[in-house]
Amino acid sequence: MANFLESKKGEDILVLDIKEVASFTDYFVIVSGSSSRMLQSLSSGLVRQVKTQFHKTAQPQGRSDTGWIALDYGDVVVHLFSPQQRDYYRLEELWSEGNVVLRLM
Repeated sequence: MANFLESKKGEDILVLDIKEVASFTDYFVIVSGSSSRMLQSLSSGLVRQVKTQFHKTAQPQGRSDTGWIALDYGDVVVHLFSPQQRDYYRLEELWSEGNVVLRLM
């Protein structure tokens, strides 16, 4: 997922292993997109990619114009943020007890 998001120009990609501190998922993938259009493109592209590659589906939650889209794949939850919303919600800080698996700047 992270490599796909990077190839589609996702920015500041972070994969957090939170399975030791959360009961609802194992990993967060947190990604920034530079515009509403970029967030929508990342979301729709990832939905297609994951369906093709892993045969999993997720219904996007949120809207690109709000600056936050979440895709829940069960063991992985992907958060697509505008830079402003990412700074506001600070998921990296809220889940800082998790382990950084990958960071792509």
